[in-house]
Amino acid sequence: MVEKRNPIAVQEAVERVMQFAEEGIQETVKLEDSDGRILGEDIVATHAVPPFNKSPYDGFAFRAEDTATGSQENPITFKVTEHISAGKVATQPLQKGEAVRIMTGAKLPEEANCVAMFEICQTFEDQGQEYMSIKRSMNPGDNVNVKGSETEEGTKLVYKGTSINPGVKALLATFGYAYVTVAKRPKVGLFTTGTELLQVEDDLVPGKIRNSNASMVASQIIRAGGEVQFYGTLQDDFATSFEAISKALEEVDLMITTGGVSVGDYDLMPDIYQELGANVLFNKVAMRPGSVTTVASKGDKLLFGLSGNPSACYVGFELFTRPILRSLMGSKQPYPPKIKAYLAADFPKANPFTRFVRSNLYYQDGNVYIQPSGLDKSSVVTSLASANAFMMLPGGTRGYEKGYLIDALLIEVNEGQADTWTF
Repeated sequence: MVEKRNPIAVQEAVERVMQFAEEGIQETVKLEDSDGRILGEDIVATHAVPPFNKSPYDGFAFRAEDTATGSQENPITFKVTEHISAGKVATQPLQKGEAVRIMTGAKLPEEANCVAMFEICQTFEDQGQEYMSIKRSMNPGDNVNVKGSETEEGTKLVYKGTSINPGVKALLATFGYAYVTVAKRPKVGLFTTGTELLQVEDDLVPGKIRNSNASMVASQIIRAGGEVQFYGTLQDDFATSFEAISKALEEVDLMITTGGVSVGDYDLMPDIYQELGANVLFNKVAMRPGSVTTVASKGDKLLFGLSGNPSACYVGFELFTRPILRSLMGSKQPYPPKIKAYLAADFPKANPFTRFVRSNLYYQDGNVYIQPSGLDKSSVVTSLASANAFMMLPGGTRGYEKGYLIDALLIEVNEGQADTWTF
């Protein structure tokens, strides 16, 4: 007897999965190993920036009050006492009528409160002594990067849950975070199923196909930030498949299987979930492709039964697995971001269910455009190579013409959005 399945809406399916979202385990890594990780703590300025009054230009530093009477007709002359380069400090107090030659980024002497750019000053020597003159008055603070003007000590700069990109890494280095607290990468178990699957290096034989899902899903896990544990391909045998999954489930934070979730004679995953005592959150979603995507829970661990068809498998991962994976890593924005884009080609196909079309999104003349990246069939793999977004088409529509403004989900991005998508 064929199992009756009741499809649920995509958003409801996502919400059922995300009920298991929780803060993951934290660990400490070296700064140089932190790229792409998610901060497990707020980053606070450990000192002011700049940490001292510094010069933004090459020029001369002195007391502004010494130029109070300066003008074109009355140039003010200063005795230059020393040169200060970046990384050096003044070696003697600055007296009235004295200036220092200062370079970009160098610390001003304590007594100096302004900087005149080199271009507006005249320099000369007299009996071996260097002098400079200026034909204007200056105000305290002119051309000075004041201590703490960028940020004060104790300021919260980057928040927990933020992905570490080059800019964040620069801040970490600036404030001395040689070691960084980050969310530990979840360990994701991966099985592919099907006696028909060959290894990548195998020659094709009649009735067999190479296993593309293993490489594809492993790459998706890595892109999302997880750690892959590939356990191989399960044959169409219940006992050995159940034993392998039961054992592997004890070693990982969540499990993914591809294939075997439909209602065919050799689709074993529903029976394996039952034997495991797992609670099936859903086993049919009102969407195309990937309607047979199934998610179950065993204790606090989730098992994702993705379709064996490559495109359906790909979509199922991005919609349901990636958000929970990002949440376990501490992300506060785990969902693929949704934007509006103009359809660059007709899409006449009717959509009785919500459809996620593998697409290429691009920018032209200040607008965002999107078009299918290949054949829109769940078994197709070639449409995935250039896909960087999904066209998200609501159910009950009869197709769309070129130029129509539609919803698109971005999939080639690190940061997402905080809420699920609605139509």
